[in-house]
Amino acid sequence: MTRATTGDEQMQEAVLPGTPPIGITLRKSTRARRISLRVSGLDGRVTLTLPPRVPVAEAMGFVRQKEDWIRRQLAGQPVSVTVGPGTVLPIDGRERRIEADGGRGVRLGDAVLHVPAGGQTGARVEGYLRQVARDRLAAASDRHAATLGVGYGRLTLRDTRSRWGSCSSQGDLMYSWRLILAPPDVLDYVAAHEIAHRVRMDHSAAFWAVVAQLMPTYDRPRGWLKINGAGLHRWRFRA
Repeated sequence: MTRATTGDEQMQEAVLPGTPPIGITLRKSTRARRISLRVSGLDGRVTLTLPPRVPVAEAMGFVRQKEDWIRRQLAGQPVSVTVGPGTVLPIDGRERRIEADGGRGVRLGDAVLHVPAGGQTGARVEGYLRQVARDRLAAASDRHAATLGVGYGRLTLRDTRSRWGSCSSQGDLMYSWRLILAPPDVLDYVAAHEIAHRVRMDHSAAFWAVVAQLMPTYDRPRGWLKINGAGLHRWRFRA
């Protein structure tokens, strides 16, 4: 069944039989020059991109040839965890066990995150983490902006899967609130990266020199995010 059509693309869904069956998104694109297959490290979506003139039957034949590879990739995906009492959750890169008690608010301890007893534990934890993330990201953005002598516009938080942060041409900043789950230097690196765009709106060598000015050791947190970033999306805070 066709799902969406634009001037450049046509999308439809297919299924690769097996145990379990695997949903495949077929993406016909006028910009594609060959068949390409991708398994998202964020949500496990399997996308097959192909030129418009390639028949769907030929494309699915390609998928069947790659079935073992697809299943290995999916098997390596992080297992989703629904957050609730007893869940061990990373905060600032440190594991904390969620414990429900008689307190009135969410409180962070050395190894425990205390949450009021009752329903909606995940939503309470998410609300708390969003606020802490905003405070940390605002502080990091302010610090890096002061170092460069620049300003910025609005700061917003989202639960984005495609990027950890962005800086618009108007200077507005967007960050993923899930950065609060990562080690502190990872959050700081993303803030440095986006503030550096206030000087260079590209990813040239000159841009990375600005990032290095703000954070000389940025390679380490950048590498951590490439390897471990997808795992930050395994935590589900709402049913």
